[in-house]
Amino acid sequence: MRPIRLDGLGLTRTTLVEIAHGASVELDSDALRRVERAAGYLAEQAARGEPIYGVSTGFGSNADKLLGARHLREDTSAGDAGAGDAAGQPAFALHEELQHNLIVTHAVCVGEPFAPEVVRAMLAIRLNTLLRGHSGIRVQTLEALAALLNAGVVPVVPQLGSVGASGDLAPLSHLAIVLLGGGEAFFAGERLPGSEALARAGLQPVRLSYKEGLALNNGTAQMLATGVLALQRLEQMLDTADLAAAMTLDAFAGRLGAFMPEVHALRPHPGQVQTAARLLQLLECSTLADIPYHLVPRFRPWQPASWAAADDAAPRFDIAWDWVPVDQREGRERFYTRFKPFRGGKKHQPQDSYSLRCIPQVHGAVRDALAHAQRVLDIELNAVTDNPLVFPDATSGEVDRQVISAGHFHGMPLALALSAVKASIPVLASISERRLNKLVDPATNDGLPAFLVGNEDGTESGLMIVQYTAAAIVNDLTTRAMPASVYSIPTSANAEDHVSMGANEGRHVLAMVEDLGKVLGLELMVAAQALDLRLDMLNAARSLAAQGDGAALADKVMQADGSDRFRAELDALRGELADAPAFRPGRAVAAAHALLRKRIGFLATDRALDGDVARAVALAAGGTLLEVVRQALSESAA
Repeated sequence: MRPIRLDGLGLTRTTLVEIAHGASVELDSDALRRVERAAGYLAEQAARGEPIYGVSTGFGSNADKLLGARHLREDTSAGDAGAGDAAGQPAFALHEELQHNLIVTHAVCVGEPFAPEVVRAMLAIRLNTLLRGHSGIRVQTLEALAALLNAGVVPVVPQLGSVGASGDLAPLSHLAIVLLGGGEAFFAGERLPGSEALARAGLQPVRLSYKEGLALNNGTAQMLATGVLALQRLEQMLDTADLAAAMTLDAFAGRLGAFMPEVHALRPHPGQVQTAARLLQLLECSTLADIPYHLVPRFRPWQPASWAAADDAAPRFDIAWDWVPVDQREGRERFYTRFKPFRGGKKHQPQDSYSLRCIPQVHGAVRDALAHAQRVLDIELNAVTDNPLVFPDATSGEVDRQVISAGHFHGMPLALALSAVKASIPVLASISERRLNKLVDPATNDGLPAFLVGNEDGTESGLMIVQYTAAAIVNDLTTRAMPASVYSIPTSANAEDHVSMGANEGRHVLAMVEDLGKVLGLELMVAAQALDLRLDMLNAARSLAAQGDGAALADKVMQADGSDRFRAELDALRGELADAPAFRPGRAVAAAHALLRKRIGFLATDRALDGDVARAVALAAGGTLLEVVRQALSESAA
């Protein structure tokens, strides 16, 4: 991959994801001049003895303690990575010890380590924000941080420990401690002490100068990194959700009126409009959507006597309609002029259930929540988020106007945006599970077999328990959706008396998006089975009708009274079926269905489903399924 140039101004979500997955970085020369100017100014003010927070004072509730000229206890020693004795270098000056101690005492996270892509994203975010030249870090320290990233050294950052203000102090300290030769890191797939990882990568530990510890660990890099990676996955999951919904709509032979542009022009929420248009695009060329009610047969369990013809020796279903007698049509004459008087699988109603009809409103609302969060994160990617802020070019000449303590480390802008996304994830999972449930339930699946299997002998469960798994995941997602940002716990002896908990929001969203993908994978697996059955039943009816007269369908129609009226209406049904083109799903749906069928066979009778489920989930999580859909859509456009 090409190197990504960082300058503090142009980092995007796309380039951050590239870095997270292995791209190297290079530092912009103009940005480094800004960095050098701020570092020089800070060193000059410190040499003059100016009281500056985090430079000549302690941190947090220790901000009222000014550094003296020497240790009050002469035996004080850092005694850790980078200390004079351990590194064979001179002992720390007080300002160096202040920054060193900040890092080594704050690296106290617990839990499983973040995945390497999260840590690499955190490193890139920190580099980019420091390149703005308002943090006081030196060029050589920033270059050492970039070298760490480019060498493939991935600090071990346990997931639990940030309250989201003063930024992600503890996890960022785990990043910085490796730079000092401490902590742990992964290198070439091996977990090592930080000093050994540096040595194997040919790197040297650094000693921190004025404010550099604070510049390295005071910011929103963890919540931003997890947020960006989560939103990138959610964007893919939204496209996958639209695809799963489209396949389910085709399997239901659903109604398209609810997705028409003129409908959504009356309530033009952007995500809603986009989703409706995408559904129409995915369902383009479908001959299942908007099919007349009377053409759709219902499933009837197969029996040995069901099919007499020799060429139908191995059927897996029977089909059926009910004829509507003349004396049951009073007051409905206009309807039966438009539609043939036969009841099959499709209910005579002009609207589908909410989980089908309201897909644009639900998926679209999630898209809008995602879009808002993306706008917030785009701003944060090129923001300065540490404290205090250094303004070396300010004209006032007063230190307190050139080194200003503020609150840019506070993660609440990210936390609230991610809270909305977190609440939207179980919404998307829930409507997917409801569609899945409709498909397996014979009371709601419009004529398909119960649990989408023939079950002639009463021994088969089909896809019954797949819905249980989806329901369990939806419940789990729902219980995890409470916003962390609404519950602040003060820290640092109440000096930091309101925090964002944004790091927990980002961590939750990243994990929850993965579980959302599992539910969508299950819907796709079930929808593919239902689509096969719907197509087989419709095309079997078409084949019977093409045999030449209504007799081929007569024993499939119950309540046949032998009247001339019945025979004429049956022949009209036969003619319409015979003249119909082969039934097929939308072009894009068909492409996705074909890939699913390459990986997961049709379920004719019960078999072990664990492998099928794993493959369905993997297809939803990966990009292959969406890629074949994009290819199908591009071919259609051409």
